[in-house]
Amino acid sequence: MSEQPDIAGALGWARQQIDQLDARVLLRHVLQCPPSRLVAWPEQKLDAEAWRVFRDLVERRRAGEPVAYLTGEREFYGRHFMVTPAVLIPRPDTELLVELALAHFSSVPRARVLDMGTGSGALAVTLALELDAADVTALDRSREALWVAMANAARLGASVSFVQSDWFAGLGEERFQLIVANPPYIAAADPHLEQGDLRFEPRTALAAGSAGLDDLVEIVAGAPAHLEPEGWLLLEHGYDQAASVRGLLADGGFASITSWKDLAGIERVSGGRYLGRR
Repeated sequence: MSEQPDIAGALGWARQQIDQLDARVLLRHVLQCPPSRLVAWPEQKLDAEAWRVFRDLVERRRAGEPVAYLTGEREFYGRHFMVTPAVLIPRPDTELLVELALAHFSSVPRARVLDMGTGSGALAVTLALELDAADVTALDRSREALWVAMANAARLGASVSFVQSDWFAGLGEERFQLIVANPPYIAAADPHLEQGDLRFEPRTALAAGSAGLDDLVEIVAGAPAHLEPEGWLLLEHGYDQAASVRGLLADGGFASITSWKDLAGIERVSGGRYLGRR
């Protein structure tokens, strides 16, 4: 189809190439319009530039490029976050970390929170906005990721401090009441890394050694030096890693060790309370 179509025609063409929902999201992005416009005015013609851009986005999606990278944003906890190929795309499963942090710290005044491997900043920014007067620090080893996180914090009006560091290396003697992390936890040889959206996301934000546990091991080992007594460590992990992470926490001197299930019923987050120096 080369002639400029109307909205209905453009969506009909796109549905032959990609998922219907993806097609609608991409056309809304091109037209910068609410969903209702696609329904209310299906006969509206696309101008030449809009049709060219839409065709290009559909072809890129057909080749597997994630919709979030094509539109430059992804929703997380009710807010829209800018994303680029420099960061992992925020996922609904990670909202469980937010819920747990709020459950443990919503009544703690000026809670000191560290988000490790912040990526887009979705966790850090959300916690800064949802936890009353929290003092939130976001850490990432990637300067490009920190630029994205800083832009999201500025756009959404969140007060967050940013640190470029390889895990705990750049924190000095700082201590926190809560450390949250959604670190890489996929095994390096996992075939899923070559499938779907994962093909386009930064490998360093996904894979962590032969069993996917390397970064989780490092975080649990280093956390006690940066947690206040009675502070909490909450970690997102893979669908089959909960028992391993609980073992790491037990060996690391944590108490109240628990795993929590995501909406699919999978143990997705494990954590524990640090009792203080042993």
